[in-house]
Amino acid sequence: MMEPFLIGKNAAQYEVSLKGDTFYLKKGQNNQVRIIPKGLIDELLNLIAQNKLTVEEIGNRTMDYNGKHIVDEFNLSWDKYIFGYNSNLKDICQYFLTKEQPERAVLQEPKINSISKKLNVEIFNNDLKESNLNFEETLTTRFISSLITKPFVLLSGLSGSGKTKLTQSFATWICEDKSQYGIVAVGADWTNREPLLGYPNALNSTEYIKPDNGTLDLIIKANENPDKPYFLILDEMNLSHVERYFADFLSAMESKDSIKLHASNVIEGVPDRISLPSNLLIIGTVNIDETTYMFSPKVLDRANVIEFRLDEIDIENFFNLEGEVDIELLEEAGKDYAADFIKKLEDDYTTETEDVKDILIHFFRVLKKVGAEFGYRTAGEITKLTSVLKLLDDSISFDSQIDIAIMQKMLPKLHGSRRKLVPVLLELGKLCTKNSADIEDFEDLSKLEIKYPISFEKLQRMYQNVIDNGFASYAEA
Repeated sequence: MMEPFLIGKNAAQYEVSLKGDTFYLKKGQNNQVRIIPKGLIDELLNLIAQNKLTVEEIGNRTMDYNGKHIVDEFNLSWDKYIFGYNSNLKDICQYFLTKEQPERAVLQEPKINSISKKLNVEIFNNDLKESNLNFEETLTTRFISSLITKPFVLLSGLSGSGKTKLTQSFATWICEDKSQYGIVAVGADWTNREPLLGYPNALNSTEYIKPDNGTLDLIIKANENPDKPYFLILDEMNLSHVERYFADFLSAMESKDSIKLHASNVIEGVPDRISLPSNLLIIGTVNIDETTYMFSPKVLDRANVIEFRLDEIDIENFFNLEGEVDIELLEEAGKDYAADFIKKLEDDYTTETEDVKDILIHFFRVLKKVGAEFGYRTAGEITKLTSVLKLLDDSISFDSQIDIAIMQKMLPKLHGSRRKLVPVLLELGKLCTKNSADIEDFEDLSKLEIKYPISFEKLQRMYQNVIDNGFASYAEA
């Protein structure tokens, strides 16, 4: 009788036992959670022995092999649903390969660890669902596209809507270990850069006081390992004035200059200057209430701003979830895509600028009326964002690409009084319709064909806010 053995690790670790023709997988002290037929493992190992299949391909959650599902390609006599346990199948096959052919397994391990795959948002979405996390697929595409466009993203919206969780999930998924990301809770008393970058000890010229939250160490590691992604997640970023504690970061993002830390040449472990490398991605979550501060235009202009909103379907799906969220299932699941992700951060992107140009000029003219026009930087980032969106998901139409760009790069700086905003909101709403139809009050919309629905809905809410309250801004509680 075969002795039980372990596969996976941490929260994703299972005890595997063979009883008859079935493998039983148990997690911790829980009851049986998964069943896998022994015959399926035998068929997979046979394909591997014939060099028709690799262990890595078993771990591919899409089960894609030459454009076909593995079941279809090799005429396997099993239902496709069983491949939802692909990580377990891979681990069990790897166990038997290691047990039976240790020399071969040792040789294969570096190959498995070093393999680089093309970044696939669909696979990330599937892994999220397996961890019991439910995000709209377009939202995750927007998030990853925004990071590639520029490594500074702000996530705004309702408290508890998943802003921090999405960021943490992606970092957990694509990083090799937890040292590559850090979640830093912004304090309400931050008035300078010291909580993030520390300071030299004025009483001891050989000592530098690092922040306890690990931000400086994270930046140093990112500089030392340019081939790996690092994530700095600033939770509730606007609890303090961002322009005060984050000023050095904002300047370095655009100038590409390094940040001066100290003037001593005798401090070990902390360089006198430090740069923000392209593999360091900074994400800030934003809540709006009486305890927070608004962002200035110069902060919004440097970021992609993604708004999180929930509707009845989202709440209903939440209540229909079975089990708890298990983010540890995402650990290292996407590490093989990290190299391609880094490459995409550094690539140059082009788009059909003539098509984008006319649209941007129309919006520029309207936004200029309220002093919310955009500059060269925003125009360039919009063209790059549309290219990245198309690259990651070619099913996103050109109009949808523009819609996302309008929402994330043009509208965030929009704010003001009723007299100032109403005419502009109506003009912008007109530009968001096909044939630029006239809009009087955002009420009778039955005859309108909406070209940019995400942006139009936002303009509609801002219009209602400014009518009801006399003032409106992009950020909503």
